Amino acid sequence: MKAFSKFVLAGFIMMMCHNSFLMAEEMTQAPNDQEAKMAKMEAMMAPGPEHALLADLEGEWSYTAKFWMTPDAQPEETTGTSDQYLIYDDRFLEQDIEGTWMEKPFEGTGILGYDRIRGEYVSTWFDNMATGIMTITGQYDPATKTIHLSGTVACPMTGDKNQSVRVEYILTDEDHHAYHSYTIGPDGKEFKQMEIEYTREV
Repeated sequence: MKAFSKFVLAGFIMMMCHNSFLMAEEMTQAPNDQEAKMAKMEAMMAPGPEHALLADLEGEWSYTAKFWMTPDAQPEETTGTSDQYLIYDDRFLEQDIEGTWMEKPFEGTGILGYDRIRGEYVSTWFDNMATGIMTITGQYDPATKTIHLSGTVACPMTGDKNQSVRVEYILTDEDHHAYHSYTIGPDGKEFKQMEIEYTREV
C-alpha cells in the first residue's frame, strides 16, 4: 500500500512538473503569438488593394436617371448631382445625391466599402423618400469592370419587407460610371428598375 502511495505521489509530482514546464513554455511564446495576432489584426483593419476602386469614384458628378415602376411602364427620367468622397482614411466612399424625383426634392446618401474580413464589397443606401436602409453585398469582376451586389430592401411602393434587389456598379472609365438596379416584377421575373449614368464634373 505504501509502495502504491509512493507511486501515485511520484506520478503527481511528475504531472505537476510537466504542467509547470508547459506553462513556462506558453508564457515564453505568448508575447510572440500576441504580436503576430496584433500584426494580423492591424493588417486586416487597414485599407487593401480592393479599396483602390473607391478612390476612382471620388469627385463631383452630374447624373441622369431612369426609373421603371413596372416592367412595361415608361421610365421616369430625372437629373441631379452627386458628391462622392473617401472617409475614415480611405476605408469608405460616401455618396451624397441631390436631385428631384416625382417632381419633389430628392436627397440620398450611400456608403460603399470593402470588408476585408468577409472578403466582399458592402453598400448601404438611405434617402428622404423612405425610412429603410438598403444593405447589399457582392464582388468585383475585373473583366467587366463591374461590382455586382445583391440583397433585399423594404419597398415602400409594394410594402414588401424583403424585396430582392440586384445592383451593378459599372466603372466605365475615369470620367464615367453607372448604377443599374434590378428587382423582381409581378410575374416573378427580374427587370431593370433603375439606371443612373454619372459624368464627372470635377
